[in-house]
Amino acid sequence: MNTALASSSIVGVVGSGAMGSGIAQVAAAAGHPVRLYDTRPEAVEKAIAGIRKTFGMLAEKGRMTAEAADAAGQRLSVADSLAGFADAGLVIEAIVENLDVKRRLFADLEGIVGDDCILATNTSSISVTALAANLRLSGRFAGMHFFNPVPLMALVEVISGLATDPQVAQTIYATASAWGKSPVYARSTPGFIVNRVARPYYAEALRLLNEQAGEPATIDAILREAGGFRMGPFELMDLIGHDVNFAVTQSVFQAYFNDPRFTPSLVQQELVNGGFLGRKSGRGFYRYGDDSTPPAPHTEAQADAPQQVTVKSSGLVAEAIASRAASAGVAVTRVLGSQEDDALLKCGGAVLYLTDGRSATQRAADNGLANTVLLDLALDYTKATRAALCPADQCTPEAYRAVVGLLQVCGFKVSRLGDVPGMAVMRTVAMLANEAADAVNQGVCDAAAADTAMLKGVNYPRGPLAWADTIGLHYLMRVLGNLGRSYGEDRYRISPLILRKVWNGSTFHG
Repeated sequence: MNTALASSSIVGVVGSGAMGSGIAQVAAAAGHPVRLYDTRPEAVEKAIAGIRKTFGMLAEKGRMTAEAADAAGQRLSVADSLAGFADAGLVIEAIVENLDVKRRLFADLEGIVGDDCILATNTSSISVTALAANLRLSGRFAGMHFFNPVPLMALVEVISGLATDPQVAQTIYATASAWGKSPVYARSTPGFIVNRVARPYYAEALRLLNEQAGEPATIDAILREAGGFRMGPFELMDLIGHDVNFAVTQSVFQAYFNDPRFTPSLVQQELVNGGFLGRKSGRGFYRYGDDSTPPAPHTEAQADAPQQVTVKSSGLVAEAIASRAASAGVAVTRVLGSQEDDALLKCGGAVLYLTDGRSATQRAADNGLANTVLLDLALDYTKATRAALCPADQCTPEAYRAVVGLLQVCGFKVSRLGDVPGMAVMRTVAMLANEAADAVNQGVCDAAAADTAMLKGVNYPRGPLAWADTIGLHYLMRVLGNLGRSYGEDRYRISPLILRKVWNGSTFHG
């Protein structure tokens, strides 16, 4: 069973909600006869009618032929009971996230389907090993975790429990690929890949807010317009729902025996306690409704641009800013190899550095340079539309304004952050990469799967381990080390795999 399920094989889907309907749609479009079952017969009828309508709309838009749309719709049928899956080749459940309920379902299915039928769960959080524990043929059981909305999201996590037959996982992988998805292999551990690796995207933003580094709208704008993320963490949590997001965080935290890396946030707990659940309740970090106006991010007022800038580094960051400055008419000179601690550039008496996990105030004290200003990470400094800055407490307003003016003339909107270690994008990306590295180090997945999962499952602009390679693993180690020393918390411990790669001179995608 190391090839895809034959298109003639019947696919059974249990659960006709958003996930079950989406899975049924994808399987039918791929050519399989699909039988859909739900304890509520009327829900199944409604789901199939909705899927057929979707196929019709796709045909109208030219994304399917009318013949293909009609054929796909005709491949959908109602299973009146679980007995309707007796001749299925694959049955996927997409029901309530409850261990006991799912176990009962699969126990019932095992008495109905043939021994060669693969049983799969779409669970996002329950142990695949635990779900299979009481099955007679536990080797034919695996996770097939789709992402919502299923027809649009490419990722499928193919999850093996302790008993899963490798050939079963290979068949599910090949089948998902044949359905047009981007599958990745994962081992059954809390959060699998995406729900584990994504935790820092929310956790670091919540800590930044708690430490008054900036308002949600400002931090969101920085992560979008500098970091390249499709949605900022606060607007994303509002969309997901704080009850859901907080529950997942608590689940992962408890599953890892209270590892401080996954510690839930008191800020989010307060929102849940107050019923401020996000979009669905009309209020979360933002207010929603016809009369609500989205808050604007903090953007620095226009400052005078300096007439010249001295570039101190030959790196990509300094060169990107220098190129934009030169295009705007600023005189650029280069003085490399100076005694200043890896400065990017100087202008108006200020020295600009890329954040390395220290606060600006600490870095100014360490360097003996009062007019220290830190720049946050950006996905691409040649294209970013916003830049985040943080001056040291010792920095004069005039020196800081010179850097603001320089970046503004370069075409950046400038946001000032409070002086927190690592700023916003850098610490977020560093922690995402650190978590992905730990997942690889612990055998949950390989590096390619970790990056694919985050690209295809949550639309990150770059895989976290590919981003780590771009930043440089030595620099990433420095950022994480400084964050750990700044906070004195195990939360920021460096993954052993990152350390090994630094010491042996390799990369994740070398």
